[in-house]
Amino acid sequence: MSVLPSSGSATYMDSGNQNPDTFNNFFERWLVEQNLHLRELVAASRQQSSVDEQSLRCLVQRVLDHYEHYYKAKAKWGKQDVLAMLSPSWTSKFEDAFLWIGGWRPSIAFHLLYSKSGMQLEDQLDELIRGMGRGDLGDLSPTQLSRINELQTKTIREEKEISEKMAKHQESVADSSMVELSHLVSEMMRKGDEDGVDVEKDKVESAMESKEEGLKEILLRADDLRLRTLKTVIHILNPIQSVHFFIAAAELHLRIHEWGKQIDHKHHQPS
Repeated sequence: MSVLPSSGSATYMDSGNQNPDTFNNFFERWLVEQNLHLRELVAASRQQSSVDEQSLRCLVQRVLDHYEHYYKAKAKWGKQDVLAMLSPSWTSKFEDAFLWIGGWRPSIAFHLLYSKSGMQLEDQLDELIRGMGRGDLGDLSPTQLSRINELQTKTIREEKEISEKMAKHQESVADSSMVELSHLVSEMMRKGDEDGVDVEKDKVESAMESKEEGLKEILLRADDLRLRTLKTVIHILNPIQSVHFFIAAAELHLRIHEWGKQIDHKHHQPS
């Protein structure tokens, strides 16, 4: 499915059927596909002894391509309406509370990996003592752990740089040009000078567009780091470990989205 923006109003065209589309619709379809992938991943994990490595690699690549498709589509929509990407209507309020620049914080990938690894390690402890590991995330080698640690350090450093860039850009909303412009327009409004307000409209639009352009750049950097982190983690893991990692990621994402929507629904119920 190829999705291309067609306007700046957060409504676009799906090139597959040429019908108006929104990122909300795209996201809902993407979730359905993620759930289907989850079923395949679980099936592969339960039959890993009878599934050849090449089949596992193909499955892992399909799932990774699915994530990459999401970020490519998001980048296209973001060029048209970055504010919608940063304040998504398709997520629950609970999810929104944990967002970092319009998505998941890249360093969460390591918390997820270590959590699942610890669970699987504990589950197979007796087998490991007898030298009979299962090859899943409970079997991470010293080399893998070292590479993951290096990646985590690098990711946290980049995450901090982007966070600082976002903070600096947010502070710019109160720079001297914005304060001067807001005062000028406010004075005109107080005097009832509608013509003057109209004259300054171009300056206002230019100032707002400048802030949006800065947000687009920051969002692209954040999404790039998210995808690069995911790809590198998968590169470090072997195919069956990647399967288990993707299972944990999908289960966490789908359940939190579902539980968050349930909370939203509950809060909207009349008391």
